[in-house]
Parts: sequence; C-alpha cells; structure tokens
Amino acid sequence: MHIHILGICGTFMGGLAVLAKQAGHTVTGCDANVYPPMSTQLEQQGITLTEGFGVEQLDLKPDLFVIGNVVSRGNPLMEAILNRGLPYVSGPQWIGEHILQHKWVLAVAGTHGKTTTSSMLAWILEFAGYAPGFLIGGVPLNFAVSARLHGATDSDFFVIEADEYDTAFFDKRSKFVHYHAKTAILNNLEFDHADIFPDVAAIEEQFHHLVRTVPGVGRVIVNRSEASLQRVLARGCWSEQEFFEEQASQSDWHLQLREGEAFEVFFKGESQGVVQWALNGAHNRLNALAAIAAARHVGVQPATAIAALAEFVNVKRRMELRGEVAGIKVIDDFAHHPTAIATTVAGLRRVQTSAGGGRILAVLEPRSNTMKMGAHGIKQALPASLQEADCVYIYGARSGKDAVTWDMADTFSPIADKTAIYHELDALVHDVVNEARAGDAVLVMSNGGFGGVHQRLLDALASRYGN
Repeated sequence: MHIHILGICGTFMGGLAVLAKQAGHTVTGCDANVYPPMSTQLEQQGITLTEGFGVEQLDLKPDLFVIGNVVSRGNPLMEAILNRGLPYVSGPQWIGEHILQHKWVLAVAGTHGKTTTSSMLAWILEFAGYAPGFLIGGVPLNFAVSARLHGATDSDFFVIEADEYDTAFFDKRSKFVHYHAKTAILNNLEFDHADIFPDVAAIEEQFHHLVRTVPGVGRVIVNRSEASLQRVLARGCWSEQEFFEEQASQSDWHLQLREGEAFEVFFKGESQGVVQWALNGAHNRLNALAAIAAARHVGVQPATAIAALAEFVNVKRRMELRGEVAGIKVIDDFAHHPTAIATTVAGLRRVQTSAGGGRILAVLEPRSNTMKMGAHGIKQALPASLQEADCVYIYGARSGKDAVTWDMADTFSPIADKTAIYHELDALVHDVVNEARAGDAVLVMSNGGFGGVHQRLLDALASRYGN
C-alpha cells in the first residue's frame, strides 16, 4: 500500500511513517515545515517529503491519505481530497488497523509522564527479551529512536504513548480510543489541552471511553491518589484493576524511598527489590511503579523490571543535561503544565541539596496551549510550581502564536522578589549568565525549541569563563 501522510513531521505522524515503512508500505508525506531533525530521520528511511500542502501532490496517486491532527478545513490539499472523494483516514485509526491489530498493546495514558513511562516500559520489555515495538512521543535514550515495529525478533507486544489529544479535524475523539489496549496505564489526569477541552470533566469523558475499550481479560493500572481517575472508574470498568501510589494504603503497589533516589518496590505488601537509578523526583518513581506493574501483566517479573530500570537512561529533553561550564549545569526539560514543573523543580532540589546545596535558576517559557491560555487556574498555579527555585526567569513572546495571553508580571507577583520577566532572549541570557555561579543548575523548561536558549546559555557561559 502507498500512503501519503499529511502533517508528517510531527512526532506522532513521523513515528507512524517509520512504522509504516518498516511494515513494508510505500510512504510519502508533506508538512508545512519540513526541516531537521525529523526530515533527516524520515529521509534516511527512504521516505520522500514535500514542503507544503499543494494540490499537485494528488498526482502521487497514493492508495490512501493519512491525515494528522495539524490539518484542518481550508488546507488546500485536504480540500482537494474531500472534493474528489479520495480515501483518507486519521493517523491513530491507521495505526490501530494496520500496526496494532493482533498485538498485545500496552498503552500509557495521563496528563504527565506518558513519554517517560512509555520509555521505561519499552525498555523493561526489551531488557526481558520481549523485543517490543513502540511509538513514543520523544526519543528514549536507551533506543535512540522514537518508533519501531519490533525489536531483534518479531514480537507480539507493542508499547504506545496514549495521548488524549483529539484524533483529527473529522474525529474529535482522543487518539487513544483507536489503540484497543490490553494493558492500560492511567497515570494521572488533570486539566490540560485548553485549546480542545472546556474542562476536566471533558477529559474524564475521554478516559472513560479508553477504559471501555480494554477487554475483560485486560488490565487497567491506575494511580489511586488521583481523584479524577477514581471518577473515571466509577463510571464503569470491565477489566482487571491494579492500583499504585507512593505511600502504602489499599493499593496493590507502593514504594518506600531509600538513600538518595533509590526506592524499594512493594507488591501486595511484599518487597520486590530496590530500584537503584540516576533519575530523580516523586513523579519518576510513580512512573516506574506503573511501568513495573504493566510489565508484570505480560509476564515480566518485578525483579527483572527493577534490574532493567537500573540501566534506564531517560528520555531526550527530560531533565537532559545539555552541558556544564565552570561548574554550572544547563538542564533541558519538556515542561508543559504547572504540576510537571513543580515535580521537576522538587526533584532537582533534592539533587542539589545532596550535592552541596547549589541553587536552581529556573528559566520558563509558558508555551503550551494550556499555559498560554491560562485557563482553569493554570496561570494561578505557576508561581507555586516555581516556589522551590532560587531565581526565576520567565520568557514570553510579545506577539505571534507563542504569545502569552495574560499579564505575566501580575501572575508572578507572589514570587516577584526572585522573578524577572523577559520578552527578549538576549537580555534573559545575559542576566542568567551574570547571576549563575559554580554549583548552580540552570533549569530550562519549555515544550518548544525556546530559540535555542540552551546553547546560547552554554556559549555565553563559556565566553564569560574563558572555556
């Protein structure tokens, strides 16, 4: 089959293209911004890319057009497809029908931690010899690719990051309803994606639809501490359930923090072993607990999963050390929500304290749709999420699609004594570099490229300190 993918350079659709190519299909695609690194990765797979959405692409005469959710009505190529009655389908539906059928699908859903938990789970299965396929919204450093059909041998198992974002302009259900998971992790559920969901109840509705698709012989693995997930389950669940949380109570899985960032894993009150790893933060410990529980559903013993996590390297842009100059670390994190920011800063605080008490200089670009819109208390939660940082630098574009729609100075007034607001990156870089000293960690948080600020900081630090 020849498929032509509209919106091919997004993380999800780019991963779909790789899977389709590995499955033996002819794959071409187009996007408004065809540039590295995704364009390079796709071209290395032998996938022909076209810049833009011109109607001349109909001359390729594919068997099927696969439509990404960046495509909307008015797109010239999409309008031509509709006018000519040509066959098209959404990306999630195509994956569900052509890649995931007859697979044991392990789906990881939640507002936060999907990418990290999916990466942990895929690595655990790989370590245990299951050779899983996967599609993840980031690059797990243990694999160095975001998607593959299977490992060294064909595999019955497939790990997928199960996003609640809408499927396509013609299918407003969440992507994850198309995946038909047999094992589903419900990691957490908060208000997010303010551009498509009016409130948290609308998101809970979609999670309810996900739960409805899990078979009776399947298993739903749920964070018990999330009241929103309890409401989802109260609407009906027809599968086995296992619960996890940090503290022991009525959950099947819990943990106890040990020295440093190590933690002991318990199942039904019995110790399963101690995870010794380099990651930090309560959120990552819970992510790991969910991954261990999901792997057990397919037959991986907890002791094996714990051993695998000792070799887990994390995901690109998740607390990724981009460089160090004169004892000053520059760290990149894909922050997109106040809760994720708070847990990231808290985890880094533990690391800094254990390393001698260096400061945290937090550099934030509120770029996600949810943060830019500031709805449902999101903007009000931002100052508290940065409370554990020593210095805070907020950047917002003055105009354009990344512009913040609320008054940043007013919003951050509760922490005004340690916060500076910027509309020019050069000024921000100058002030951060002048403030930073040996032992500090500069934590850069954004879900976008942030104008290459990470390298600009490193270059400016090197210039200042003569490195």
